[in-house]
Amino acid sequence: MRALIFSLIITLTCASALSQTKPADANYHAWWHDQYPTKPLNSPNAKKLPLITVKGNKFIDPAGNVALFRGMAIADPDKVEHEGHWNLDFFQHVQQTGAKVVRIPVHPVAWRERGAQSYLALLDQAVEWCTELGMYIDIDFHSIGNIETEVFQDPMYQTSRAEWFNFWHTIANHFQGNNTIVFYELFNEPSNYSDNWGPVSWDEWKKLNENLVIMIHSFDRNKIPIVAGFDWAYDLAPLRTSPLNVEGIAYSVHPYVFKRSKPWEPKWDEDFGFAAGKYPVVATEFGFWTPEKPNPATDGYPQAIVKYLESRGISWFCWVYDPEWEPALIKSWDFTQSNSGKFFSDAMHGKAE
Repeated sequence: MRALIFSLIITLTCASALSQTKPADANYHAWWHDQYPTKPLNSPNAKKLPLITVKGNKFIDPAGNVALFRGMAIADPDKVEHEGHWNLDFFQHVQQTGAKVVRIPVHPVAWRERGAQSYLALLDQAVEWCTELGMYIDIDFHSIGNIETEVFQDPMYQTSRAEWFNFWHTIANHFQGNNTIVFYELFNEPSNYSDNWGPVSWDEWKKLNENLVIMIHSFDRNKIPIVAGFDWAYDLAPLRTSPLNVEGIAYSVHPYVFKRSKPWEPKWDEDFGFAAGKYPVVATEFGFWTPEKPNPATDGYPQAIVKYLESRGISWFCWVYDPEWEPALIKSWDFTQSNSGKFFSDAMHGKAE
């Protein structure tokens, strides 16, 4: 009994000494309390804009009217905010171009460095401003490369399958039930760069996207995921034989002028136009540069591509409302339009020539 009491005294003495020699560290990271952002955006304006859904190969509103969207991309919100232009005035200038959809590219590096909670705060602001201005939103996970091998074009696009899935898990949970956000563009430009970034099959890519769509729709059946084809989101030929086995989605295409030579229209039909007869297709990124001298190989492209897209019922978002990223729609932060900016603004107002 004495031995037991003595042992207990020693134990309590040692514990007391340890607690005195190791005070609580105010900077210690109590990692066991960490959580992913899980709180949905509770906005009183969540249902202000009409809900857009998929019916056949069209986007429709609650009255059954077909919606063909014309819009534009802005730069990454992290960039715009750091440069001092992330505000309502910026989005008012976007609205004045005639845009009805704002494509918001979220780069993996910006998402990581800012942190999910802080980045969501930027997106929340965009949602409220766009709702006020009557514009819908496409959130775009802006990576370029091969998600299967996790080899990417540049460091800003570096990501992983786990990060990719967790990004959409966070976004889908946070914006469930909000009508302003119509589109979730799952991956900007998938490519294997002629196997320089490693091989990937359509079946592998298809399965990854099917799984993402299932996860997103578990939060919100009304969101419209957009799935890209290979060749930097240009080639939709696999849809002829192997479309995704999920409903309520659209497919994206980036029909830049350098993808094909003249005559463009038959080649566009072959590469992606055929798909618009059966599925909703969106040209989520394209633009043009004005050459210093006339170039017969590219002359007439802006007019041709817009006319083609509209004739096939393909919605379109031009690139990019920023003075530094190319092809730029504005020349400076005084919002003076470039040649392409003026052309697309006229097109969105229905008076392009």
